[in-house]
Amino acid sequence: MSLIVTRPSVLFFVGALLLALPAQARIVKLTITKTEPYAGGRAFGAAGAYERVFGQAYGEVDPAADRNKIIQDIQLAPRNRRGMVEYVSEFVLLQPVDRGKSNGLLFLSLPNRGNVFSADTALLKRGYVYLWCAWQGDVLPGNQRLTMQVPIATDNGKEITGRLRTEYQVTTPTKTLNLSSGAFTGMTHHSYETVSLDNTGLVLTRRIHETDPRVPVPNNDWAFSDCSTAPFPGTPSSTKISLRDGFDPNYIYELVYTAKNPLVLGLGFAAIRDIGSYLRNQTTDEAGNRNPVLSPASTTLPVQAAVMQGVSQCSNFCRTFLQLGFNQDEQGRAVFDGINAHIGPRRITLNVRFGRPGGGGMQHEDHQFPGTDAPFSWSPTTDPVSGITGGILEACQQTGTCPKIMQTLSSTEYWQSRTSLTTTDASGSKDLVIPDNVRIYLFAGTQHSPFSAQDPVSGFTTNHNPFQQPLRALLIALEQWVLAAKQPPVSNYPTLSAQTLVAHDQQAIGWPAIPGVPFTGRVNEVSVLDLGPGYQQKYMSGILQEPPKVLKANAYTVLVPKVDPDGNELAGIRNTTIRVPLGTYTGWSLRRAGYGEGDLASLNGMFIPFKTTKAERLAADDPRLSLEERYGTHDAYVAAVRKAAEDLVREGFLLPEDAQTEFVNAQKSAVLTSN
Repeated sequence: MSLIVTRPSVLFFVGALLLALPAQARIVKLTITKTEPYAGGRAFGAAGAYERVFGQAYGEVDPAADRNKIIQDIQLAPRNRRGMVEYVSEFVLLQPVDRGKSNGLLFLSLPNRGNVFSADTALLKRGYVYLWCAWQGDVLPGNQRLTMQVPIATDNGKEITGRLRTEYQVTTPTKTLNLSSGAFTGMTHHSYETVSLDNTGLVLTRRIHETDPRVPVPNNDWAFSDCSTAPFPGTPSSTKISLRDGFDPNYIYELVYTAKNPLVLGLGFAAIRDIGSYLRNQTTDEAGNRNPVLSPASTTLPVQAAVMQGVSQCSNFCRTFLQLGFNQDEQGRAVFDGINAHIGPRRITLNVRFGRPGGGGMQHEDHQFPGTDAPFSWSPTTDPVSGITGGILEACQQTGTCPKIMQTLSSTEYWQSRTSLTTTDASGSKDLVIPDNVRIYLFAGTQHSPFSAQDPVSGFTTNHNPFQQPLRALLIALEQWVLAAKQPPVSNYPTLSAQTLVAHDQQAIGWPAIPGVPFTGRVNEVSVLDLGPGYQQKYMSGILQEPPKVLKANAYTVLVPKVDPDGNELAGIRNTTIRVPLGTYTGWSLRRAGYGEGDLASLNGMFIPFKTTKAERLAADDPRLSLEERYGTHDAYVAAVRKAAEDLVREGFLLPEDAQTEFVNAQKSAVLTSN
């Protein structure tokens, strides 16, 4: 069930079907392609059985409307006979078969690079209506990714061209990559075509570290081609790039080339605005089809409120969606009453010409790309470095359409995504006042996406410390905040005033000298970039001038969480894993030799286990107490987990059923057993 990015002629077919309908910018037609029982008809608590609905949302946007003018290149997009710009987004809806058992909350989970996150069973039991809708027009079909059709901008029918900068990093040697691909997009995203297969006059460079000089790769050693089925130079291709000896994991490769046919990707903001508004406010579409959330015999919509959750790049989408004013629909109503911006404190490059919203903006990967531009803060502030005054909530505060917000973070976001800038001034000298409608929570000692594996880039075991359990409790608290005006737990994150947000040197952090674990205090610094007169830095919109000029290097003070003697963070929600630790859990790790040694290792942290006995600890010269010294016996460890879980329930950061699971898992563990 996927669509491909198409040329405008395909989209005009949609417009031809809708000529008789009123000319307003919104969802004009929802088609249902399939409806099926979910999870084999399993009942989820009092909400009962769910059904899963697959479909397509056909939208129209008025390029002359004030709320749409910010969309980059919308004036250059093809229009139907009614003067509208069209898009088509795939969606999936998951709802109780008996709509009367819904709790009235529409929960939009944004697909990440087209990929759908699984529904949380705890939320299904509460009667949530889940929605996933495509917003990223450069995602390619395949592997059940949700895709969006958006038009190509033209200059009165003529191709638009422009300079596009791309970076390539791999973790295994690779011969061929998509031309516009990056470290986080791989081969699953649309590439902007090169205007010529001749690489004469172009320069592909490589360097080991982000700050190293760029060394040219000879032009006869790379080509616009595909070597997946033929040796270099392979088959000529306007959308792929190949290297004679392959892309090496030790290098960052960079190319600036002339691309053509920019997609109007900013329509993704309009798509999410319009489908959210439609599902909660309209009983039928303009073609007469019933809203799929309606019960068969009812004309009363069950949706009382709507919450949007964005994870990682989708969290960046949420922040940009708000900042650009898209939480107000065409009738001036608020679309989402609540937002969970999870593990993404930046903004997203969706609304620029030749946009590549999948970029990472990390210390090693895609470093000098837009994404971490002022304004950083939720409330409007004046940034003395860039001179920009503004904030994420500026637009919605002016229109009275601000949602209740929970920003949830892993430790990685402090090291890699400069989270401290969202809560402090530019110099890191004072805490900012956080608005009443915003809560901020750090899941202490977690990495961007918790899992356990040997990381080939760092050589260490990744950090498995989970945040799903406290996140689940907070989502239910957000539900209650939105539906019942019940206040959620107070924010819990590192601050200057508490002395838990500090400089990134070893002494300030309090990092213990753990044998065999390198520590340099490397963080992802922020520079002020000049991306040309066509780029609006405040709104992350416009046309980029590539490559950028660095106006002020490392211009801001980036701070990180302070740690305890074990190396575990002091501030934030300390779950049972951190309160009753079996080791040190970090949100950062460093690249090893052969992978850009010394730079930050992408989004992975480390788990560094404690020694079991005091004798083993002393033999290893490990300053951290052993399990034996901490807990003494298995039963004492289990009792400590139980108390920690009960405390978290009282604090509002753990559900009782999850606390019981924590206790059972501790009982079943091999910690300090003879096995």
